[in-house]
Amino acid sequence: MTQSRPVTLITGAAGGIGAALARQLAPTHDLILSGRGTPALADLCGALAARPLHLDLTRPETFAGAVEGFGRVTNVVHNAGVVDLGAVAEQPHGVWTHTLAVNTVAPAELTRLLLGRVRAERGTVVFVNSGAGLRANAGWGSYAASKFALKALADALRDEEAPRGVRVTSVYPGRTATPMQAKVRQQEGGEYSPEAFIDPETVAATIAFALGAPRDATLTDLSVRPAPR
Repeated sequence: MTQSRPVTLITGAAGGIGAALARQLAPTHDLILSGRGTPALADLCGALAARPLHLDLTRPETFAGAVEGFGRVTNVVHNAGVVDLGAVAEQPHGVWTHTLAVNTVAPAELTRLLLGRVRAERGTVVFVNSGAGLRANAGWGSYAASKFALKALADALRDEEAPRGVRVTSVYPGRTATPMQAKVRQQEGGEYSPEAFIDPETVAATIAFALGAPRDATLTDLSVRPAPR
């Protein structure tokens, strides 16, 4: 890693939006790619000369040890997430606990641990949220709750860190052609047709733009919706 290039950490980097973003940033950023230690993550790190970071997002108490030896971190992109659909009357507390742990508590703890490094770089924290973080529909209660909470985390962090030069952006993608969307369509009992959804590269380009925006602007909230077809 060099002193002249930004160092960007991406969670959920093994596929979908995370992998697309890593490929887009690789020519100009040094990358730390986080995931569960899958072969896909190892292959991507090898291809992009990136540093792997293995995190169990259900165990935030292990994060401090995982990042202890880190040097510079300029940007953090919280992209990892889980979703399990179901009515409030049907979902047990374990689903809520797991969803909130991965989608909200893990980003909060990782941000806390890396914030000193991001401050030193006057960097950017990006939270990949969801349209469900702006409106909760039937069957989406636990996931939407986690994403509403993620928005609150981002809004509070933005106001707290603005005096230190840290920028905070929330990105709200609509339905995107990712493995998570395939799982959602299966849970909904519908067909998964990638061409009907946003390309992950498009969402990645939006995140890359936020990271590289001129310093006289902060892009607070970015919604990305499928274009009419």
